[in-house]
Amino acid sequence: MFHKVAIIGGGAAAATLVSELLERRTPRPLHLNWYAGAVSAGRGVAYGTPSERHLLNVRAASMGMFVSKPGGFLEYAQALNPAVKGSDFLPRRLYGDFLQSRVEQAVKNAGSFGHDVNVIPFMAESLVPSSEGVTIGYGDEVAHAEAAVLAIGSLPPRPLPGVEDAAIASGRYVTDPWPYLVSAPVDERPLRVLVIGLGLTAVDVVLELSARWPNATFTALSRHGKLPEPHLASASAPGGDDADLVESMRDDPNVRVWMRALRDAASQAEDWRTLVDGLRPHTQSLWADLPVAERARFLRHARWAWERARHRMPPQVAASIAALERAGRLARGRGRMRGVSLSHEGALDVRRGLAGGGEAVESYDVVIQTVGLNTDTLRTEHRLVRQLVIDGLVKPDPLGLGFAALPDGHLLDGNGRARSNLFAIGSLLRGALWESTAIPEIRKQAQSVANMLMAESAERAHSR
Repeated sequence: MFHKVAIIGGGAAAATLVSELLERRTPRPLHLNWYAGAVSAGRGVAYGTPSERHLLNVRAASMGMFVSKPGGFLEYAQALNPAVKGSDFLPRRLYGDFLQSRVEQAVKNAGSFGHDVNVIPFMAESLVPSSEGVTIGYGDEVAHAEAAVLAIGSLPPRPLPGVEDAAIASGRYVTDPWPYLVSAPVDERPLRVLVIGLGLTAVDVVLELSARWPNATFTALSRHGKLPEPHLASASAPGGDDADLVESMRDDPNVRVWMRALRDAASQAEDWRTLVDGLRPHTQSLWADLPVAERARFLRHARWAWERARHRMPPQVAASIAALERAGRLARGRGRMRGVSLSHEGALDVRRGLAGGGEAVESYDVVIQTVGLNTDTLRTEHRLVRQLVIDGLVKPDPLGLGFAALPDGHLLDGNGRARSNLFAIGSLLRGALWESTAIPEIRKQAQSVANMLMAESAERAHSR
């Protein structure tokens, strides 16, 4: 086994892996350095929101931290409020409390298992893996480990092409909505707000700001102008035996064929949601079957439809968004943003391509970018990831979906060889797994990576 391990990241994926490791009894003590980036870690961006309006889009019963205890979050929530049901969609803030409390308990109890853990309130800034181990740089310090795991979540968002520097400098163009939502004050002016994107983040932004800005009106722009689909009001089990559908998809890994097969199957299902949920256990292996050219085709033509069907809104969130539309405070538009400039009056002039062709220019007081996770490791400004890529120590996924990696989390070096002592979990494995961002997938990855780190074969491989 690897005895000295470095975990890099301060969000849910890192907290899950740290807890998974520290709660294991091992033949020899584990020395763990957790580069968490904060004194109080474990929440990350996803669960750092303080707003009660921001709900999990997975029911409480499925949000446990460990594979062996999928109901752990429900037990935590019911201890605070016995009225909570497993079918409830609870605040993400509460889930952040759960993660933080569990990882803090794991760190506190580490000594009873013989483990030594050091929570470092800095992010690693450089990392150099070799056959002798991994060298980690942070601040003016250098440390060494036998193995390291990158659990850094998605990368910092970058402004979309066509956004002028003056628009960004004005503070009216918001690239990262989450810090903005924390600090946005109550404002009763009749603000005109454009939200670029129509996924779950856009929904959260509109819900929060519509409450803080009671006289604001919102336009949400996306390629197809469609919101995420809603969950059913009551929990439903995944569809029946999907073996024939999955087998037919494996026989012909072609996106066009797959979409036809899914449409046909959905038309015969009692509810299409049960079909999508039934495919979830097979999604990673189906993605592995797709050639790179077909993956690129999926991203161009089918990703938007899959995402809105797969990542759904809680029913109460869908109802709130519908109420804003009925009240005339939210309008949805189809098209692409082509440019944003700062006008002489201080507003933002947005050029957008229209769905039927042509172009329109509209003015807004605030523009907020909500276009999904940034996983482009080749173009990121993230200091650690940039160092790894520039130095050829890791290989970017060819489609911009994180790192090139094996499905088990081993990262590939610049020549495409698997590194024995460098792993990743979470959103930067989308290229290898596609489904790699939700807690049910992350807890499986944490268990798998922990197994590899603790295996005796890992020590033998490292010693060669």
